[in-house]
Amino acid sequence: MLRIELEFGGGLESLTGGNKVVPVEFSEEQLTLDRVIDYIRTNLIKEKHEYFVQGEYVRPGILVLINDVDWELEGKTRYVVQQGDRITFISTLHGG
Repeated sequence: MLRIELEFGGGLESLTGGNKVVPVEFSEEQLTLDRVIDYIRTNLIKEKHEYFVQGEYVRPGILVLINDVDWELEGKTRYVVQQGDRITFISTLHGG
């Protein structure tokens, strides 16, 4: 069982029912970040999916961190998720 923590900020928590931190368990032993993003889209976000994803990818303007490191340094969606990882999604876009 692979246990990770998903964290949402910058307004994205409103898409998950106000939950800033969501612990998640996956039965897969080998899991890439693209599968986690798909899980969030289909299981955690109930409406306004377009605020989180654009096509198959995280929407531009959302900062993704893996254990506080920019996901671009970790291989983006190809990153192999590890036990206990904290994956953070922060919207950097704000209305005004």
